[in-house]
Amino acid sequence: MVYYFKPFSAFSAFISSIVLSILISASVLAQDIEIQEIGDRMAVISGTGTNILVKQSANGEVMMIDGGLEEYSRQTLDAIGDLLSENWGNEQAMITLLINTHWHPEQTGLNDFLGTSGATIFAHENTRQWLTTPISRPWENSTFEPLPTSSQPGETFYHYGEMGHGGTTVQYGYLRQAHTDGDMYVYFPDENVLHGGGVIANDGWPLMDWWTGGWIGGLATGLEVLLEMVDDDTVIVPANGPLMNKSDLQAMRDMYATIFQRISGGFRAANSIDDTLSDEPTAEFNDQYGDPEAFIRRSHESLIPHYTPDA
Repeated sequence: MVYYFKPFSAFSAFISSIVLSILISASVLAQDIEIQEIGDRMAVISGTGTNILVKQSANGEVMMIDGGLEEYSRQTLDAIGDLLSENWGNEQAMITLLINTHWHPEQTGLNDFLGTSGATIFAHENTRQWLTTPISRPWENSTFEPLPTSSQPGETFYHYGEMGHGGTTVQYGYLRQAHTDGDMYVYFPDENVLHGGGVIANDGWPLMDWWTGGWIGGLATGLEVLLEMVDDDTVIVPANGPLMNKSDLQAMRDMYATIFQRISGGFRAANSIDDTLSDEPTAEFNDQYGDPEAFIRRSHESLIPHYTPDA
């Protein structure tokens, strides 16, 4: 089925006839969503759990990078409908491609809807595999259930590549073990816009998800990879927080490289997690990023499979 996107008010009857898990009850509170246009028929939607990049290609097809949380899917679709009809004058545009930059719920909340609607879902192969299995992380009392087959990425990659989307050139690559072990970036060379996925977040400390393959050393390395791709004019879209430029990314890379050296140095000296917390490895950055305790704990734990693989 090819899905033609219209503003939510125009196709609510159509959606209500489809039994989809993303159509949430009226009890969910309205979410403040912001739309920021960053280029020709390209915009960032924020306020749904992550920054969603929406791009309409020359032939009218629409692609999305990440989908936001499932509980905000209705508001997300409404915002996209308004963007397409009111700003870009094309309410008949087709959403044909969704890219998941990693497996987290903030990235995959529209997979059910768009997968069922016939859009291609694209991600790293490790992301697809995580979405096929229950995930119970040891610091949480909850389980992420696998997605239905139709909601999982149907096309995947391993290293890097390039694709065309209705006249738009899209380059992508693997960031190895960083925020997770399925992180990817998406770069639009014609527009000089980079979406860094979960490796970049500037509104607080990121989740160091070592249970699904991330680690603090890989986060620093991933930022180095992204830094080599950009120039002074590149618009950088983080997973969370305001847009960035090259100098912002450089400062972030330097910060995480410093934190990595401090935490890993203590780890090699047989520091416990409490010792690492007492050393305050993030001290000069806390005013900007907030309470670091959870981040430091997960970062310390993330070193265990890398420095003591037989533990």
